[in-house]
Amino acid sequence: MTRLRTLFLGALTLALPLSAHASVMRAIDFDTKVDNAAAIVLGKCVKTRSEWDPSHRTILTWSTFQVEDTMKGAAAGEVTVVTPGGVVAGVHQDTIGIRPFREGNENVVFIRNTAAGPTVLYFDQGAYDVSTSERGDKIVAPVETNAIRVDTQRGVAVESEIPRTLREFKSDVRDSMDRTRNMKMEMMRGRPQQTPFLAAVAKYKLHIAIALLGALLATWQFFRRT
Repeated sequence: MTRLRTLFLGALTLALPLSAHASVMRAIDFDTKVDNAAAIVLGKCVKTRSEWDPSHRTILTWSTFQVEDTMKGAAAGEVTVVTPGGVVAGVHQDTIGIRPFREGNENVVFIRNTAAGPTVLYFDQGAYDVSTSERGDKIVAPVETNAIRVDTQRGVAVESEIPRTLREFKSDVRDSMDRTRNMKMEMMRGRPQQTPFLAAVAKYKLHIAIALLGALLATWQFFRRT
């Protein structure tokens, strides 16, 4: 039950409700989403299943995707994500910041691993709708939402990402991973390197401490006798 409650409350940490139809959400930039995603997949939703949790307080929905492309993470033929909300026996339960997936639709999903199972990273900000243009190109666009996304550092509303072709989206994901990798490498290069002497001291610090203690003890005994 604790795992399911954690999954449910995770949606609320990103959103502050304004009314029954709108909410303010902390905007998450693209690089942060890519970096924190355990996997990024393009897939077709082939099955959904909603059930009450063991406490019969929260409805959970499991959406299974047939994976067509993996942009980050280990390749898999199928992935199932769990999200709060859904419909069971005519009872409809919504959760702030989460839009249900529909069977037959294609989506790009940023996945986060949790104790309750894989879920959508940053909820509606980690899911994209995929459609086909008249030219036959697949178009990736943020899922529609009533939430107002706000840059909490600047205190201003942020517009949703613009739709782009699947080719452009995959290129943006690769570029984002490269930027993050290069940034981490630069940070590593900026750290002061240990000299061989300091490295040896760090490796044998216990032996050195024992030796120093022995020397201090011998010195004390010498001066005690003199």
